[in-house]
Amino acid sequence: MKYGEQIIKEFDVEKDLEIWPNQHKKNYVIKLTLPEFCCLCPRSGYPDFATIYIDYIPNEFVVELKAIKLYINSFMNRNVSHENSANEIYDLLDSKLKPKWLKVVADFNPRGNVHTVIEIDSKQVRNESSC
Repeated sequence: MKYGEQIIKEFDVEKDLEIWPNQHKKNYVIKLTLPEFCCLCPRSGYPDFATIYIDYIPNEFVVELKAIKLYINSFMNRNVSHENSANEIYDLLDSKLKPKWLKVVADFNPRGNVHTVIEIDSKQVRNESSC
């Protein structure tokens, strides 16, 4: 097994997702684009490809960039739906970073004449949970 394959296979989100203290008190937006997301369809096993967009206003913490790359790559050999992968990414970052605002968009490449975009925005999620 090559070193990159081993790192991805052994990635443990609880110990390997590094978060760092945010050194700035002002509001600013961090925008991440991860254009090589891949997971496996839970029904067929065919690969699904997407671009993941993560935008957030940090509070006390920011995510280390290599760690988020490895986390996203850890989906590569997992059977997971579009909706579940996007929600897992959102929930993990929301719980670990506790940002002031978070938005995750998973823009999946069309397959079988279907183009799926999953968007989760903390403004909507937090407003719905207070209803």
